[in-house]
Amino acid sequence: MNVIASDLDGVVILEPRVFGDDRGFFLELANRRTLAEVGIGVDFVQDNLSRSRRGTLRGLHYQIEQPQGKLVCVTRGCVVDVAVDLRQSSSTFGRSTFVRLDDQSHRMAYIPPGFAHGFCVVSETADFLYKCTDYYAPQHERTLLWNDPALHIDWPLEELGDALTLSEKDREGTPLAKCELFD
Repeated sequence: MNVIASDLDGVVILEPRVFGDDRGFFLELANRRTLAEVGIGVDFVQDNLSRSRRGTLRGLHYQIEQPQGKLVCVTRGCVVDVAVDLRQSSSTFGRSTFVRLDDQSHRMAYIPPGFAHGFCVVSETADFLYKCTDYYAPQHERTLLWNDPALHIDWPLEELGDALTLSEKDREGTPLAKCELFD
């Protein structure tokens, strides 16, 4: 597995080995031993799969208690995946990073606890798989405002035209200056 460091401390892009032939392909999404060898020594307790249409923006979500680390990938389509560092003690606090994840490159991203996370679908549809290190706890879920100018996120808005769709919760997220943070 190839590991690519991101702009944020702790967020990494993973390129798995893909074995393909005229029948299709095979790859390992998660292997505890392989992940530990590249510095991701976590246990995943919950897997989630979402399907979204073009222009859907989900996020930026995090849990202030029971924070979740996430290993994310796209099994169909293409998204722009975003992480924002909410750890006040981090040298990259308040900064964001993004990567395109798609079903052609098979890249994955690991976002550790202490980050807000979201994605925007740029293909017609996308199936987005994420493995979580803690259980979903809706009472602790928070939403960071997706378009807060302080975050400097380069969402693919020009590419989408008027196709952008957000939930009410995501439209009404909290700006970085007012959101709950991690130590």
